[in-house]
Amino acid sequence: MSNASEASGAIPSNVLMYLLIGVGVIFFVIVLIYLSLRKRMQSAEVKHIKELREGTKVSTFSSEIMYQKLYVYYLKMPFIKRYLMKVRRKLEIINIDDEYLTRKQASKILTRTFAILLPLTVVIIALTYSNYLLLCILLIFEIFMIDTFIDGSVDKIDNKLLKQQINFFSEIRHAYHEFNMVEEAIYQVAQDDEAPEMSRQAEKIYEVLISDDPEGELEKYYDVAPNSYLKEFAGVSYLTKEFGDRKVDGASLYLKNLNNITQEMQLEILKRDKLDYVFQSLSVISIVPMLGLEPIKNWAVSQFSFTEGFYMGKNGMLVQILILVMTFICYTLTRKLKDNGSTTINTKNTENPWQAKVYKIKPIKKFVDLFIPKQGTKEYRKLQQLMKDAATSDKPEWIYVNRICLCIVTFVVSVIICIQLHNVAIKYVYTEPTTDYDIIGQMTDKDRRNAEELTELDNKYLKQYKGNTNITEQNIARDMERGNFGIKEYIDSTSEEIEVASERVYQKLQTINSEYLKWFEILIGMVLGVVGYMGPIWMLKFQAIIRKLEMEDEVMQFQTIILMLMRIERVNVEIILEWLERYANIFKAPISKCVNNYESGPWEALEQLKEDVSYQQFIRIVESLQAAVEKIPIVDAFDELDTERDYYQAKRKESNDRLISRKGMIGKAIGFAPMVILFVGYLIVPLVFIGMTSMSSSFSTMSSMRSM
Repeated sequence: MSNASEASGAIPSNVLMYLLIGVGVIFFVIVLIYLSLRKRMQSAEVKHIKELREGTKVSTFSSEIMYQKLYVYYLKMPFIKRYLMKVRRKLEIINIDDEYLTRKQASKILTRTFAILLPLTVVIIALTYSNYLLLCILLIFEIFMIDTFIDGSVDKIDNKLLKQQINFFSEIRHAYHEFNMVEEAIYQVAQDDEAPEMSRQAEKIYEVLISDDPEGELEKYYDVAPNSYLKEFAGVSYLTKEFGDRKVDGASLYLKNLNNITQEMQLEILKRDKLDYVFQSLSVISIVPMLGLEPIKNWAVSQFSFTEGFYMGKNGMLVQILILVMTFICYTLTRKLKDNGSTTINTKNTENPWQAKVYKIKPIKKFVDLFIPKQGTKEYRKLQQLMKDAATSDKPEWIYVNRICLCIVTFVVSVIICIQLHNVAIKYVYTEPTTDYDIIGQMTDKDRRNAEELTELDNKYLKQYKGNTNITEQNIARDMERGNFGIKEYIDSTSEEIEVASERVYQKLQTINSEYLKWFEILIGMVLGVVGYMGPIWMLKFQAIIRKLEMEDEVMQFQTIILMLMRIERVNVEIILEWLERYANIFKAPISKCVNNYESGPWEALEQLKEDVSYQQFIRIVESLQAAVEKIPIVDAFDELDTERDYYQAKRKESNDRLISRKGMIGKAIGFAPMVILFVGYLIVPLVFIGMTSMSSSFSTMSSMRSM
């Protein structure tokens, strides 16, 4: 047995020895391979390859790749794709022919927008999950907020481009001194990779200048240029290349014009920065009241139980809806007011929007045409003028599709809200704990249980009487006294207790039977539908008012354009008018009309232009153009622009400050309106009014008890 054990112990010893030998051999081989590879890695060629690989190695996580993949995912999502295309239409103008950067920036903007909105959605659901109507309205409102986040993100990119232009023009001056050729100077500076957005624009302008048809290519570039300052730079560069440069007061005219454009850009950057500072919190302030509705309601009910009837009933719901509507209107107006014009590109699908698709349906087209004013009528001319004043790109039929759709939607939503308000009132009758008002504080748990039991008892009678308008208080008292419907709680009660209970049930029954859709509520829905029908027109009028505030700024930009053109040889009044038309916004329609009529008679066309506008500073420019047509050279007609350049610059700054101040005052009044309505109309007034009513009722009850 001992031999067997020894034999059995010998096998593991041999196996262990073989394993140790095997491990030693493998280790020795690995050492040899390592030494061999190390020797090979020391060679210069392998070192060079290693350096190249390290230079191109991509880390495990790359934000560039992530945004490219997210772009593809967003493109597959129907709802998100709409916003992706909207961002893309703006960015592809700035990032000329750079698909990679356009996709990256569009995906990045959308991702950041969702990163802000998703937590906000969670907060909204957490605060309003018990109020489905309010929850739906807030979630729908978030859709409108997406546009604001997107526009703000694109504005930042556009502002970045504008600041890059300042440095670009500074480098152009040095390059022009070196090469003394416009296109070569632009090409040289365009090679800078530190400002890729501006470099792409410069390369595009360079391609325009060296093309076989520079004038035609320049017109194409005007249609896609991100801002008017690049248009001015491209146009001045083309004129200088075609007609040559000249010395004015010992300095290059081309460089003087670059300096004028730079000063314009500096003023614009300051204006945008000030507008952003003034409006940076107004949009948020106009939105905050939405999120405060439920917390204020919960606090008021917990601290002052006598307000529960207001906040839980239809009156509280009605005030909530009014605050939400006011918030939406103020938010939209604040956004329109804050618009600093930095993103002038229309991101809508102007070729085939949803309005055009709806209008193409024949029955709908015939119906909409009944509302559109006939061409040649006074109403049609007023509509056309309003559209011009508001600078809208919509067509009349699109506007009327919007008006009719908004009218129908407003009416339907108003009726649905009225029905919902009645349901809220009925539900509150069935669920309200039946007790007297408390001035301050909450009921005890025992009192609440008793009140809820009393409510359940009243509900048994309400189910029997609901819909019966012939029931009187005496019928209810008789049923209680006799224990009808199997309800025996009041059989042994006194006549006073039965009288109080029957009166309470009768009042509840009257409330329930009266909560139905009434004719005047349909009428109110129709009135609100008319208001919705007028909404798009009122919005156009608001845009026209805002544009009028910027008339002075546009006229001063005209003065800068004339200052750049008037000393260039072969420039005449017609060329100046074409340039003004190209950069005009508010005065575009009358200037276009003047350009079209110019061939039939310059003086008459300019005289008509004076009649079409009423702004005095612009009329002075037109009078100077008239003088330059027949009497004196252009330089003499506008000599005050050059001699009083410093004055006009100071006046431009002061004009911008006034514009920002006006917008700021209007914006603060609009932005704080929902907050004021929230605290005054939803908190203070209900507390004071209901509190005074409760105290008056309590004193009356006490007085009646004393008299007894």
